[in-house]
Amino acid sequence: METRELTCIVCPVGCRVTVEVDGEEMRITGNGCKRGETYCRQEVTCPVRTVTSLVAVEGGEHPLCPVKTARPVPREKVPEVLAALRALRVSAPIAIGDVLAEDVAGTGVALVATDDRAASAQTAAC
Repeated sequence: METRELTCIVCPVGCRVTVEVDGEEMRITGNGCKRGETYCRQEVTCPVRTVTSLVAVEGGEHPLCPVKTARPVPREKVPEVLAALRALRVSAPIAIGDVLAEDVAGTGVALVATDDRAASAQTAAC
């Protein structure tokens, strides 16, 4: 039997949860709500993360744009997603919610802008 101690991050309470895995069976204790049980099952069987970062903007007033994955990606894919973001260059203007990449790092997950980025005055005048 494998035992793991987790801190649930679904809400601000941060319950300390114990997960005991015995073959196909999983026993979860210490969670204060059903959402905590769901989170811990996911974390033990197939952990995922929403990636938030910055990407380079060409022709914008600001050199970077904040972004996030549209939904969580498998945790083991996070380094590949971050490498793809380092290589990505997007052109201003950018509006919040714009999809900047349809399938970031082969995950099938879109990358979206989380803020507006206007074109620079010099670029807009051209």
